Amino acid sequence: MDEQLQQLLKECSKDEDSFKKLKDKVGSLNDELAQYKSFLQLLERSIRNDYDSILVTELELEEPGPKIVYVNDGFTRMTGYSREEVIGKTPRILQGEKTDRKVLDKLKQKLSEGQPFFGHTVNYRKDGSEFVNQWDIHPLTDKDGNLTHWVSYQHDITERKRSEKKLMDAQVEFDSLHEEAKSTMIDLDEQGNIISANKSFRNLVNYDSDELKKLKIWDLVTDEHVESFHQKFEEFKPGDFEDRQYDLVLKSQCGNEIEVVAFTKLLSSNGQKVVRVKFQNRSLEKRIVQMLKMRSNSHSRIFDKKTDFIYKVSRNDQGDYRYTYITESYNFITGVTEEKLTGSSPFESIHEDDREKVKSHFDKVMSGKSSAEQYRIRTISGKYLKVIDSANPVVNDDGEVMSIKGNVSIEISSARKADSKN
Repeated sequence: MDEQLQQLLKECSKDEDSFKKLKDKVGSLNDELAQYKSFLQLLERSIRNDYDSILVTELELEEPGPKIVYVNDGFTRMTGYSREEVIGKTPRILQGEKTDRKVLDKLKQKLSEGQPFFGHTVNYRKDGSEFVNQWDIHPLTDKDGNLTHWVSYQHDITERKRSEKKLMDAQVEFDSLHEEAKSTMIDLDEQGNIISANKSFRNLVNYDSDELKKLKIWDLVTDEHVESFHQKFEEFKPGDFEDRQYDLVLKSQCGNEIEVVAFTKLLSSNGQKVVRVKFQNRSLEKRIVQMLKMRSNSHSRIFDKKTDFIYKVSRNDQGDYRYTYITESYNFITGVTEEKLTGSSPFESIHEDDREKVKSHFDKVMSGKSSAEQYRIRTISGKYLKVIDSANPVVNDDGEVMSIKGNVSIEISSARKADSKN
């Protein structure tokens, strides 16, 4: 016991005997306090590998929110706030512009029901820097079972998210993957956020990667499906997404509606649940049927040299695609002669933004499957026409795919423009 405390105890004692009793009592309390501190430090060390920070708040959830009554050293290291700066304040001092309000609403709802909560969102350190904070919040009760406080075990998962992003990019940045590049796909987290989207999906909805990462899946579906999908992620149940199929209508950024079939699959990466969604474009399929019907009804035969052409494509020894045949109607439609195209790469006349999906289209046919794709071809004047290409594999007697034969029709809108010029 230090001299200053002993002097204070003497001043508070009426005689030497009371001083001795008071000194013994304070010494006993100090020993007890040291023991509790030792237990607390042992507890914190035992969970240090699982959680960076521990925070305890009182029970009150209404405005201005529950007050902080305890934080450990890990909290001060993680946030930059000292104990003195946060005791008596609410955890809202960590919130900011990018903090997900829907996550906070769900957190408040769970706590109001006396239920534990697990989730994550963006929080802010004292210096204003962002970090991804993962909470594991549980109720504390007294000996009679009455709820008295909330304890929040917190973990800065920013680096883990970055690592997962790199891993997900390796697995989910489908553009570089031979098989997955043929699909239209996105990955969603448990809160409905769009983690990643391949180029095919970005082209479908006309958003870039950064724009999509600010959206949730229900932001891209029409009103009929918004509430349903919102509810599925609000009450996230893995079984809702394990090998399921949904008929949806997506909204593109330019206002177009696209009918799709969504196939969902549940994945897990470092403990995080990820919903992978593959889309089948029903609108494109319907346009192909509509196109064929229109050709048949208008001309009593499907092929028309004003709006249709046939091509053959094969791969050379280097694996590059080259035209081996193209009908003269291509010249009628685009102004480019078939002689000029024979032996050249088909991608030279295809819009640069469509080349990757056309390559995936060709790759699929070379694997032995029929395929249909929509893209744009360049005319001799430099303008582009929208076309729909229905392609089939050409096989030899051994069943080996030798080349691709495609039947191409100009999109209805482009065909009308072409007809008006002739």
